[in-house]
Amino acid sequence: MAELHVELVAADRRVWSGEARLVVARTSSGEIGVMPGHQPLLGVLESGPVTIRTTGESGDGTVIAAVHGGFISFADNKLSLLAEIAELSYEIDVERAERALEKAKSDLDAAAERRADVRLRAVAVAR
Repeated sequence: MAELHVELVAADRRVWSGEARLVVARTSSGEIGVMPGHQPLLGVLESGPVTIRTTGESGDGTVIAAVHGGFISFADNKLSLLAEIAELSYEIDVERAERALEKAKSDLDAAAERRADVRLRAVAVAR
């Protein structure tokens, strides 16, 4: 099976690295799916869940991350997701994200509301 190497990196850490057969992310041009052999690309990541369909010794699986801005780059079967902020779905504290969403709504803070919403959507997709 053809694979691509994926690096998901946030400003403060490497979030996930490994082999995958498909990565789906939201860009400024819309949602994009990247598979092995995809044409080279460079794009702007929009806030949203990123889905990584993994391959490897432990079998196929899925990694979901909440990503907030950044860039996506693909060439030579290597995909880089360079995010301002990125969290794996299992790292997200759902109750905290729900509280943050309610606070952002009451404060009319659209940016904070969007971040909390993306975190909750990433957890929902992972379930």
